[in-house]
Amino acid sequence: MRNDQQAITEEQWHEAKLIWDFHQMSHELRPVNVAIGLGSHDLGVATQAAELYRSGLFPTLVFTGGNSRTTKARFPRGEAVHFREHAIDLGVPAEAILLEPNATNTGQNITLSREVLAAAGIQPTAVLLVSKPYMERRSFATARKLWPDVEILCASEPLEFDDYLKSIGDEKLVLDMLVGDLQRVIEYPKLGFAIEQQVPEDVHAAYESLIRDGFTSRLIDS
Repeated sequence: MRNDQQAITEEQWHEAKLIWDFHQMSHELRPVNVAIGLGSHDLGVATQAAELYRSGLFPTLVFTGGNSRTTKARFPRGEAVHFREHAIDLGVPAEAILLEPNATNTGQNITLSREVLAAAGIQPTAVLLVSKPYMERRSFATARKLWPDVEILCASEPLEFDDYLKSIGDEKLVLDMLVGDLQRVIEYPKLGFAIEQQVPEDVHAAYESLIRDGFTSRLIDS
């Protein structure tokens, strides 16, 4: 699908696909103590978390997230609250879900979820982070920095890149988000927010090319 907002070129598609693939950790999933669903604009996070709960991978699920400028209109009561309601609709028992409704960034998602778990008497040794597909690597790097004594696994909705583009319906926005998340993977370790990860040369070249092409709305000052 090519929408009216911006038809990306084939070269831009291939560059974005390189970054998309890099963002995903491709972890082999196994049972863990708890999963944390990271709030965002993407309700698919809650859908995937519910599916993984039903498969028996974990007994407790935390949804974390307040609101941001990209989610306030869609989730007026907060990301975590809407995610919880959606998971319950999909069959997750309400008593299996803990709510963290205040986080406004990934670091807070981790630290505030730890506090919610501690208050419930849960001290996990292995945690599964469920996120948007292109947020796996950044959430992993953040959690490894802030929660180093816990094993971190990552999962997301198993969508192909083209299918994700179609589900969002705005190619420019998706490429902006891919570029913005990669910038954070690169820059946040310097700020002490995340562990450092090696970015392959072809991925870095694709990132720089897309910045030159103007996919910059999600960049931070660095």
